[in-house]
Amino acid sequence: MEITRSRPSLFSDIAHGLGFWTDRSAVHHAAAHGDATQLQKLLREGALVNMVAMDSITPLHEACIQGHSQCVRLLLDAGAHVDARNIDGSTPLCDACAAGSLECVKLLLEHGAMVNPPLFTFSPLHEACMGGNSECVKLMISEGASMEAHDCHYGTPLHVACARQHKDCAKVLLNAGANVNAAKLHETALHHAAKVENVELIEMLVEFGGNVYARDNLGKKPIQYAKPGSPSALSLSFYESTPLSLQQLSRVALRMVLGRQALQTVAQLDLPPRIISFLCYVPPSTTDNYDS
Repeated sequence: MEITRSRPSLFSDIAHGLGFWTDRSAVHHAAAHGDATQLQKLLREGALVNMVAMDSITPLHEACIQGHSQCVRLLLDAGAHVDARNIDGSTPLCDACAAGSLECVKLLLEHGAMVNPPLFTFSPLHEACMGGNSECVKLMISEGASMEAHDCHYGTPLHVACARQHKDCAKVLLNAGANVNAAKLHETALHHAAKVENVELIEMLVEFGGNVYARDNLGKKPIQYAKPGSPSALSLSFYESTPLSLQQLSRVALRMVLGRQALQTVAQLDLPPRIISFLCYVPPSTTDNYDS
């Protein structure tokens, strides 16, 4: 549970630029338009860096959602609250991840931005997946972002990536050890892939151990969300009737045991490069033959 500190007084907050509800200020506008010169001038003249608008948007939110890294730096150096939340609960880091601005994300992290917000909240990692920003997904995971963070509406970041058909983001999550069968109301990422009729996603999820027999809260398997006779339905039907090979099952089992450390650990094993590639889900070259 998030603990809220007691607030001394409204006038004290206004003096420090906190909690004062207003329309967009000049600082907001400069930050939103990336006008670093004007922003610097306003801050030098004593403008309040943490002024909030009616929707609790701060100038730092504005700069981050537009990816204006120079303005982000100016605001942070002037004392902007790095974890300020707007009316939707989003932080500047959420906005930077949504915008896909690696530079802004790095600046916020350098200033101590919270990577994992309270439970049941749309996290920065969720936002990166929603926007299809795989590089931000990689960075957030490297900073310790929880891949099993569960938003009460969307589920895990993997659910979001699959629902939005961002295969690159899903691949990053799965390779980093995300739970392929994590459920929201018993609905898995494979259910989402079936709903959006994305065969590539379906095949990738199954290769990573996705359960084609999993049933959601309506008792439906993924195949029941695919249009009958469609490529997605045919793919799921094949996987239901054809067990994974021993190679595939061994790879899934090994990676489940290793979890987030799978890629680093597998790379250090004394195995032929082509086996390492197989375990790391790296596409083999045309000369590779795992049966030899």
